Amino acid sequence: MTFRHTIRWRLGWLLLTAPTLFAAQTNPPSLPLTGKVYILPIRENIMPPLVYVVRRGVKEAMEAKADALILDMNTDGGRVDVTEEIIQILSKFKGPTFTYVNDRAFSAGAFIAVATQKIYMAPQSVIGAAAPIMMSPGGTGVEKMPDTVEAKMTSAVRALVRTQAEKNNHNIEVIEAMIDKTKALTIDGEVLNKEGNILTLTDRQAAKEYGHPPKPLLSSGTVESLDALLQQLGYAGAQRVEIKPTGAEQLGIWINTIALLLLVIGIVGLYIEFKTPGFGLPGIIGITAFAIYFLGGYVAGLSAAGWVIVFVVGLILVMIELFVIPGTYIAGVGGAVLMLVALVMGMVDMYPGPPALPGLPQLRLPLRDISVAVVISFVLALILARYFPQTTLFHRLVSQTASGVSSVAALEAQQAVRVGQIGVAISPLCPGGKARFDEQLLDVITRGEMVEKGRPVKIIGHSGLDAVVEEVS
Repeated sequence: MTFRHTIRWRLGWLLLTAPTLFAAQTNPPSLPLTGKVYILPIRENIMPPLVYVVRRGVKEAMEAKADALILDMNTDGGRVDVTEEIIQILSKFKGPTFTYVNDRAFSAGAFIAVATQKIYMAPQSVIGAAAPIMMSPGGTGVEKMPDTVEAKMTSAVRALVRTQAEKNNHNIEVIEAMIDKTKALTIDGEVLNKEGNILTLTDRQAAKEYGHPPKPLLSSGTVESLDALLQQLGYAGAQRVEIKPTGAEQLGIWINTIALLLLVIGIVGLYIEFKTPGFGLPGIIGITAFAIYFLGGYVAGLSAAGWVIVFVVGLILVMIELFVIPGTYIAGVGGAVLMLVALVMGMVDMYPGPPALPGLPQLRLPLRDISVAVVISFVLALILARYFPQTTLFHRLVSQTASGVSSVAALEAQQAVRVGQIGVAISPLCPGGKARFDEQLLDVITRGEMVEKGRPVKIIGHSGLDAVVEEVS
């Protein structure tokens, strides 16, 4: 190939590829012009309702495979425990995360900002003053903490925030000067914070560059507005989804506060319902308590509506075991397992994507609540079994719900007729179980002895609605 041919070939290649090269320079592939960006509001005190908003927003962003997550922040701070929970939730989102300080990010707000990869600030905005404080009872003022308590709390908060600063490549010395008043800060010979003060930075101070090579102190830049930030980050053409707080978050907090009580009410209500004929008030109360329990988890962004269906299916299987095919155990055990799984998963904090199964830390709180509720319910059931049949309330419930029985007197007469009847145990009596007398299926109980399935038994009395039986030799 001659020199002239070589020149022509290279000029032709340059003309063909120039538009592509120019487009690559004007539209960097690292800055997407389309996609979806979620905006999370951190625009109030860092308190429990905000956890529900953040959790809901992060899960929606993960399900939508959002390109970025931006915190729109304007807060005076709040509780450290809530802050830690919000930081853990934010860590679930694996895409780019940004904070836009839209006026101020004091105290806990500064902690949360450090948990994102980049921090931007509005003009005349401030960030810092993150030392832990102790509120007076009722939250009306600030109390001075004992020196030992202050040292422990400062150390704990510093460790929490330092971990986030290291992960997101923020200046650790700057963050510590915001938390610890004993920490002075001097960079490039300039005293930025004296010992005894808590560091607070304006947008210009936070964006000023120090060191070699130069690096911003904390902020990646001052931006006029959130729209301008989206433009600067390359998300101007992206779909913008803003998460709005709702009144349901406060409702969810109230419900989850009494979750243990709801479990106890639900278990005891269904127990009483199974022990009284027909269907009445105890069953309604029990089912309502469980419904409110699942509602709290759903509002909190914890449980999906599908777990309510799982619970109902389990309840139906248990009822089939008790009233249709007693003694088989398959339906009863399967139903009990489904109900237990639904109750646990109703309060497990799961996020889209792997892992599909919850880990032990996620299960610890629901398992604790359910274990405590079962123990309390068992004790209450023993007390109710002994004393409830003699109460006026029991007689009223029987009068209102007994199927085919018009009054307590009629029920007692019916029970008196049964004394002496001989039937067959259709389940092991340990000491309670089921027995069939002619065509009638009854709940029975022995005086303590165990009776094998299939053995003949005789009614010798009644305890509440249960027939007391003994084995016939």
